[in-house]
Amino acid sequence: MTSVASLFTPLLLPSWLDPQHIIQAAGASALWVVALIVFAECGLAIFFMPGDSLLFAIGMFTAVGVTAGSGPLIQYGDRFTTVLVVNVVLLVAAVAGNVVGYWIGHKLGPALFRPRQGLAGRILNPAYVDKTDQFFAKHGSSTLILARFVPVVRTFVTMVAGIGRMDFRKFISYTAIGGVAWVLIAVQAGHFLGQVSFIRDNFELALILIVVISVIPMAVEWLRARRVQPVSSETGQTR
Repeated sequence: MTSVASLFTPLLLPSWLDPQHIIQAAGASALWVVALIVFAECGLAIFFMPGDSLLFAIGMFTAVGVTAGSGPLIQYGDRFTTVLVVNVVLLVAAVAGNVVGYWIGHKLGPALFRPRQGLAGRILNPAYVDKTDQFFAKHGSSTLILARFVPVVRTFVTMVAGIGRMDFRKFISYTAIGGVAWVLIAVQAGHFLGQVSFIRDNFELALILIVVISVIPMAVEWLRARRVQPVSSETGQTR
């Protein structure tokens, strides 16, 4: 029987952004698909991917199955080994993505984020770099740690570090700490909450809450951008 919660999931996100759909559709390759998405979000300016919710969801799937009473969907031996493998793979993906992002920013520089039309202009929007610059100015090198938990900023922070020619040894130290914190907190939270009976019995509802929490910051950023654009246009016309 279809639950009420499952009816709302498609309304929140398309299937290709739904963490449950992504993990279930990938089947035995779920961990590697999630690792690829995490890598892309951290290093290739694909800021709209559901990194936070995917980490949380795959953590939950190391503790529960798709249906009530079934074993964990993600398994690599016993539970300890499974959680260890998932954490290590996703940590490597996150840090590797950041290193790639750093070198993209270092080699291509500001020219990559110039105003342009179409999809490329929306993804490589200079406003994202400006926002990340402000974050850097406020928090310094610790931005590489804090930004892990801030959608959009997380995606562009490594490129900005590369554009600014941040010392690579300093960069890799901070980005590794941030990667460890992000992956461990999200995956472990999902794993432990997945063992709570209420979460197991309301698994789809829990995933909906994850999706909502992940979407809220992006929705706020989108609304802010929509508010700023008309103001900028009016200012330009009065000059």
